[in-house]
Formats: sequence, C-alpha cells, structure tokens
Amino acid sequence: MSDSDNPSPDGPPAGRSPADTIEVEPAADPVAQEQAVIDVLYRRLDDLRAERVELRDRYISRSDNTPGGRVERDLAYANHAAAVVALNAAEDRLCFGRIDRTDGESMHIGRMGIFDDEGDHRQLLMDWRAPSARPFYVATAANPLGLRRRRYITTRRRRVESANDEYLDLTDPQALAAARASGSGPAGEAELLAALRAPRTGRMSDIVATIQAEQDRIIRTELAGILVVQGGPGTGKTAVALHRAAYLLYNHREQLQQRGVLIIGPNRTFLTYIGQVLPALGENAVVLSTIGDLFPGVSAQAIEDPDTSRVKGRTAMTTVIANAVLHRQALPRTPIAVPFDGAPQSRLVLDGAILTPARDRAWASRRPHNQARPVFLRRVIDGLVRQVAARLGTGPDGQSLATPDDLDAIRQDLMEHDGLRVALRDLWPALTAPRLLADLLGSASRLEFAAESLSPRDRALLLRADDPAAWTAADVPLLDEAAELLGTLPASTTAADADDRYAAEVLDLLGANDDLDPEDVGLHSMVGMVNAQTLSRLHEEVADWTSTAERAAADREWTFGHVIVDEAQELSAMAWRMVMRRCPMRSMTLVGDLAQTSDPAGALSWSRMLRPYVRGRFQVEELTVNYRTPAEIMTVAEPVLMAIDPNLTAPRSVREAGIRPTHRRVASADLAAQVVDLVREEDDEPGTIAVLVPRARYAAVAEAVEQARTGAPGTASANAQPSLFETIDPAPDLRRHVVVLTVMQAKGLEFDSVIVADPAGIIAESGRGLSDLYVALTRTTQRLTVVHTGELPSVLARLREPAA
Repeated sequence: MSDSDNPSPDGPPAGRSPADTIEVEPAADPVAQEQAVIDVLYRRLDDLRAERVELRDRYISRSDNTPGGRVERDLAYANHAAAVVALNAAEDRLCFGRIDRTDGESMHIGRMGIFDDEGDHRQLLMDWRAPSARPFYVATAANPLGLRRRRYITTRRRRVESANDEYLDLTDPQALAAARASGSGPAGEAELLAALRAPRTGRMSDIVATIQAEQDRIIRTELAGILVVQGGPGTGKTAVALHRAAYLLYNHREQLQQRGVLIIGPNRTFLTYIGQVLPALGENAVVLSTIGDLFPGVSAQAIEDPDTSRVKGRTAMTTVIANAVLHRQALPRTPIAVPFDGAPQSRLVLDGAILTPARDRAWASRRPHNQARPVFLRRVIDGLVRQVAARLGTGPDGQSLATPDDLDAIRQDLMEHDGLRVALRDLWPALTAPRLLADLLGSASRLEFAAESLSPRDRALLLRADDPAAWTAADVPLLDEAAELLGTLPASTTAADADDRYAAEVLDLLGANDDLDPEDVGLHSMVGMVNAQTLSRLHEEVADWTSTAERAAADREWTFGHVIVDEAQELSAMAWRMVMRRCPMRSMTLVGDLAQTSDPAGALSWSRMLRPYVRGRFQVEELTVNYRTPAEIMTVAEPVLMAIDPNLTAPRSVREAGIRPTHRRVASADLAAQVVDLVREEDDEPGTIAVLVPRARYAAVAEAVEQARTGAPGTASANAQPSLFETIDPAPDLRRHVVVLTVMQAKGLEFDSVIVADPAGIIAESGRGLSDLYVALTRTTQRLTVVHTGELPSVLARLREPAA
C-alpha cells in the first residue's frame, strides 16, 4: 500500500532524521516549485497503485480451494484491495503543506507517507499523523518548534493552484525580510476560512489540511484511558474524533488492526454523512454503528414515547431483566405427569423432589441461563432414572435391583422419549434475548413480576402488547443486558435446519453442550466431546473468512481495541453498560455537548455517567472555537443556551457570514407551503438546504417539499403524527440540494442554509426541547431562517431586533 513513516506500509511511524528528508531547490515561483514536487509524488503514487492492483488481481486467479488456501487467498486479496482503496483516496490533495526548518531541512506533508523507489528509500512525503509532522499544525511565531517557514499548498486534481507561506522564526533577519517583502499574513487562517465557506456536499470531508492546534492536541492524545471531548456546536468534535481514529490506527496499528475501532453515531443519517472520511484517510478496520444497530440481527427502527425511552434507559432495568430471566426458571406449582411405557403406573412424575434440587444445582453453577440449562436437564434426568429404577424394587439389603446396564437402558429410553422432551422444553427454556424481551414487553403479568420495583405508570409505559418485537433504540441495551444473563445458545439451536435443532436438544439432554461439573466427571463418557454442529454436519468443511470490521459487527461479544462515541451525551445509563462491554480495556474517545442533550435518558453530567465504570479516572478536554456557525447566528442561539443552563458559555465563532438571520410568521395551516416558498427563494444559492421540523410536522412538510421538487401530488395531513420510524425517512439523501429532517436526524450534521420550522413545536415536543432548538439553530454555516406559527418563543427574541 502506501509507504508511511517506516518502510512497512501498515506499521507504526518511526521518527525521521534530517538525513531521511529531501531538500527542495528554491525557485522564483512557489507554485512552479511545488508543481515539480507534486508531479514526482503523483508518479510515485501511480507506481504504488499499479503494484497493489497487480498483487490484488494475482490472488483472484489462485486455484487453491482448500479451506486453508481460501483463507490465505481471501486475506491477501482483502489487504491488497484495501490498499488500492486507500491509494485511490489519497488522489485528492495528496500533498497540502511543507515545513522548512531552521537547520535547512524541508519536508512536504500529506495524506500518506511516500518514499522513492531508489536504493536509499528517501522520504518524499510525510504522513500527517507522523510525530515529525506535528509542527505543521501547532507551530506559531511565539513557539516555532524549529520551523522557519510553513507553506500551505492548494491543489485541484494534480495541479497546484496556490502556495502561501507563513514565516515563523522572525528572529532570522532573512526570514523577516522575506515576510515583509511578500506581505504574507496568516496563510493557515485563510486556508481554514476558505474551507469553512466552501459549499457543503452532503458528505463530510476530512480536515487534514486545516487541523487547528487545539484539535491536534486532542487527536494525538495517548490511546489508553477514556478521553471526553466536550465542545459546543461547530467546534469540530466529529472531525477530531474521526481523525483521532485514523491517528490511533496509524500509531498503534498492531494493537488495533485485529480488534478494530468501533464508532457509534447518533443515527444512520449521521453515519452516512461521515462514512467516507476514514476510508479517504486509508483506514478500514472500523465499524460504524448506531446504538440501535449494535445488537446483531436486530434493526431498531420503531419510535416510542419519550417517557418510555426514559424508563428503559434507567439502570433499574437491570433488575427488571434479571427478574424476567428468573421468571423463566420458575418451577410449576403442581407436579407434571408424563406417560411412560404405556402404563399408568409407569408414568414419569416431575415434582419438587426432582425439580428443586436440579434448579438449585443449576443456580449454584453461577452460569448464564442457557449454559446452566444442561446442568438443570442433566439433574432432572438423573432424578428420573432413579425414579424409574426404584420401580424395579430392592433386594434384602435395601439396594436397588437395577444393574448398571439397566440404568443405561433407562437413561437411553428417557433420552428418546418425545413426551419428556416436550415437558422439559418449557421448564428451563432455551432463550434468545429478543424472545425474552418480546415476551416480557408483551405480557402484563410478566411485567408485574419482573418490574415489581417500578411504579404502575412505568410498567404501563413498558407494556407493548400490540407488537412487542417492534424494536426501538432504547430496547437494544435491554437486549444486550438480556444476552449477558442468558448466555449464548449452541449455534444450531437458532439455525433453520431441523436436524441441527433436534441434535441440539438431544445433546442438551445428554449434557454435551455443557462443561462438566467436577463431581460429574466419569458419569457420561461422551459429554463434552461433540456438539450439535459436528453431530449434524460431521464431514462438512467450512472456511468462512471476513474482515475485522465484518466479524466484529456480526459478533455481539466482540471487544474492540478502541471505541469512539459521537454525540455521547445522548446515551442512556443502560446504553453505557452495553458500550462498556464492547471495550473492557476502557480505551475510548467520547465527544459531545451536554447542552445539546435531547434524549430523555441522556447525560447531564459526564462524571455521573462514567463514575460506575472508571470512577474519576477520565480526562476531559474542551473545544472552545466554533468553526462552523457564524457569529450572527450564535448571537441568536445564545439566549437558548442560557435558558438551558446559565452557567454554560457558547463557543467563540471565528467568522461572520455577513448574512442576518431572519424569521417569518405564518398561519399554522400554511406552514408547509411557506417552507416551500422559502426553499424556492434560496434555490439558486450554492450548497445544501435543510428544513428542520418537529416530528409532528415532518410528514406534511416533507411531502410538500417533495411535491414541489417532483410535481407529484401528495396526501399527507398537515398534522400527521408519525408512530413508527418508517414514517420518517430512515435514510434521507444528504446529497440532495434540499432535505427535510427532524432535529434528531440532524444531530452532528451541517448545511449551508437551515430553515427551522415551528420552533415552539420543537420546544414542546420533549422535556429537553430547548436543547433540540439549540441544535437546530446551529446546524448552518451561512444562512438561518425561522418560520413560526405564533409568537416567537421568548428565547428567540434577538431575531426581532433591528440590524446593527
């Protein structure tokens, strides 16, 4: 793949000495000078790409179809294919900077490390993540870090458009004279402002060329421990998190490549928005997920009352789930009779004398429910063997007349008895987490037992008898909690193949799917030697290799080398339990803003959320500069922030857009039509337009905007209230010029223009409506319009003030 700061393409960077760099001859025209360098770099990039494509294609034609050969082929092919993707991604702005040291050495900075193909393997381009590249981002005139000059290079495709210099070592008379002669100012600031003013495309771009000093410090923080990045809107929290992931994968590749990095975002729209950033930085050992998609096999798309989400997010639900499992282990109040051998006197009796010791032994094993099930079943079978053997009578000495052969025959008959198998199935049932939770939420009686500690109102909120398996995001942590208590089922217990299911049931009765208790060693010689899959597919060869990311995403018990949570303030206490299971080493980056907490079960304090897991051992860094939102819009949003918490301080905006935010009052029935008119007024403006609405307004506004776009008639009611998530587009196309979103969908996104429709409705829709309004107001990079149907909410009073 790419050459990096050491010759191994995937290894961590090594420091470079001045001898490893190349000297660039001075030229009168900086653009011409840098064009010569860029030409060399792209020729080398083309060579590297051709090499990797050839290696990738070589493995396509390999004919070794043994399991081991297929795995080797797939691994090699995937590695080379990923390298090709990274090299293709590096095509855009391959080189964006250069540093000239006071000792006369120079080095170009770019997306990847590149070395020449000559014998001395000289470094042509330094990866932005290398330690030696850091001065490019953090050096100042007050602290030049050994730099004489920093150059910002702007390219378009493979052509250099500009090369702007900043002179940092002003103690050097030659540098000072050059700075005065060129009239150069803060070129880095000009580069940043140009990037901020550029129209949005509906996809997030990386910021490798414009990383600021406070961002760089956080990106390069050590891997170990939990790092909390608190920052207001527009401070670049998401960009910092993604570039930190790339930095950690580069500097700790051996440690993270195999376990991968998990990035959790607030919704699928957000994940689509950021999805290209890390591949463009050459990294693919990453799993992107929402909380609602973090349980394999479950897609949480339903929505529910915020009060219900609040109840599900409390740690009290751990007791509820534990009680739900306990309820499935309850013994029948009356004995169960099972016909046996066709004679009434030969029936099997499952009573307390057999079931209670079996249950107690299963509990004593301290295993999860499904792993304790074979212990329970084996004890029940042992009790039934003694019960049947007693019917053979006893000798003069009081000992049973049953011989060991008789006991084996009885045991075999019990194993093959269909009626017994049916009777045992519900006594200590094999359970999946979805089945347990659906049964719980769909039954008032089960909830009454399991949620006894909750109030009757909270139990009523949890009851979902109409469709208990319509999963919401708040259900997923409960599923994960249930899975921890249940443990895994044998693989074939959940398989579609009937033979596999039957084999698993037989083996459960035999105890073969359970590790033996020490006192049971020797009782069943075959126990532990086979499993259901080998029993039903003894001769089938299976070799299935997937990438780290694919394996991790499909395995609930997978633990990651590092976890990043964006909009971390939205996670409930139960969600944090699930996330912490994914990273037992507690290597995490959490980014968010407590002022923007919308979820009713979300965080109000980082310390309160993290204390159960790391006590006070976490580091908090704060981003204070707002790069996205213009000062004019933050002026309007500031009273909203003060209403949320008077002690909060808005981040400082670095620029003004020169466009005053406006508002427009309309009749409630005309809101959707007025939004369409506003969209048409802005249609000629470059970039993206977002219309942010309350959920109750979504259907009408979205349909009106779509009808205006396509000319197709619509049927939505003006006050249509969505009940399921599919009523709201789960995957809006952010690359469209105009997109209609709820505030929750807009979390973490940015647009050139934002129309906030019905701010009072946004405030009233949840207990944290002010936070939602604050989010909505701060999504724009240029223009803001507020459309309201009554008086403006008092927190938006600054919209009525005359222009300065």
